[in-house]
Amino acid sequence: MKTKTLKKNKVNVVTLGCSKNIVDSEVLMGQLKANNFIVEHESTKDDSGIVIINTCGFIDNAKQESIDTIIRYANAKKQGLVDKVYVTGCLSERYKPELEKEIPNVDAYFGTRELPRLLKTLKADYKHELVGERLLTTPHHYSYFKISEGCDRPCSFCAIPLMRGAHTSRPIEELVKEAKHLSKNGTKELMLIAQDLTYYGLDIYKKRNLAELLKNLSDVEGIEWIRLHYAFPSGFPMDALDVMNERSNICKYLDMPLQHITDDMLKSMRRGTTKQKTINLVNQIRDKVPGITLRTTLIAGYPGETAKDHKEMLEWIEQTRFDRLGIFAYSHEENTHAYLLKDNVPAKTKQARTEAVMALQQGISFELNQQKVGKTYKVLFDKKEGDYFIGRTEFDSPEVDNEVLVKADTNFVRVGDFANVKITSAEDYDLYGEVME
Repeated sequence: MKTKTLKKNKVNVVTLGCSKNIVDSEVLMGQLKANNFIVEHESTKDDSGIVIINTCGFIDNAKQESIDTIIRYANAKKQGLVDKVYVTGCLSERYKPELEKEIPNVDAYFGTRELPRLLKTLKADYKHELVGERLLTTPHHYSYFKISEGCDRPCSFCAIPLMRGAHTSRPIEELVKEAKHLSKNGTKELMLIAQDLTYYGLDIYKKRNLAELLKNLSDVEGIEWIRLHYAFPSGFPMDALDVMNERSNICKYLDMPLQHITDDMLKSMRRGTTKQKTINLVNQIRDKVPGITLRTTLIAGYPGETAKDHKEMLEWIEQTRFDRLGIFAYSHEENTHAYLLKDNVPAKTKQARTEAVMALQQGISFELNQQKVGKTYKVLFDKKEGDYFIGRTEFDSPEVDNEVLVKADTNFVRVGDFANVKITSAEDYDLYGEVME
């Protein structure tokens, strides 16, 4: 029984998962708005006639969150609180038959590349002319910027190619047009994302063309920071680092998930590299771009990982001293190459190894942050919370990296603006400072 009148042309888009999903939702919302729908992102009002859930299917926890969200809105539909529920994204791409059987109250399920079909179901037109026109869900001063879709890498543990398909680069002209549109609407920072930045251009330009793309994006007026996320270590285009050195608006920041360090694990993971090659690459990057911040992501508890493998990883982290580091407990994913292996590391051991890595990294982060005290950095302010304005240096990405906090009662800044901040104290993951006049 309906308890209130629902707005038939109002759509609530719910996004789960990574930054790539955020971009997909923003593109969907832009298309809906152009078709005269009222669009909200993750509204808490529950007055929308239509709910579209953009799901994640990456690892067990993300899949469970997506399933719980689908069930929640399917139940809301039963209660008359929602007219229509649609599901799209990675989980829907990967498990559509199972989802249709288990949660039939959803009106339709769509894959990751079925935006035109989703719009057609809503009696909306797919507007090709809307290149770069998105409804941002982030603060307007920064934007995730997807330069390609899919992945051709054979990593044994990863289900992303099953959900996102083969690597497809977007043309430089299209990306520049999008960057200009974003800049015109207030975006100052572009965070380049892809399943694999390293591969950019191989399909359409027959060469790794990240450097050329960076030059073109760097020339877009109003873009003050360009940040690189998700590069693959094998075949990394070193000429991109030359552009990083040449252009002041390309952040000295690189996010390169390395996953592990022992030769046995790297071979089983099908990473196409070795321990020594990985160490050499990190050293080459740091030599080529002095002061660069390196972020990496690792996996704990991969099948066959021994206590010796884990110890070797800890020793390598201690020696390498990454500026930023995250780690996942291995998730045994159907239809991946690693699924053929026995998932033989107990969950408690995975968790213990994850915690050991993060405890080590916490100490490294604290020591590196102490070295920043007394120095002045250009900071982009993202928000105000409680007594503080909160921002980031060029060495930090939103949500995952360090934050810079300045007291709101003694410092005035505008959210979305840059300011020079002198660091006065530091903790494990937070820096405190004063705005310099």
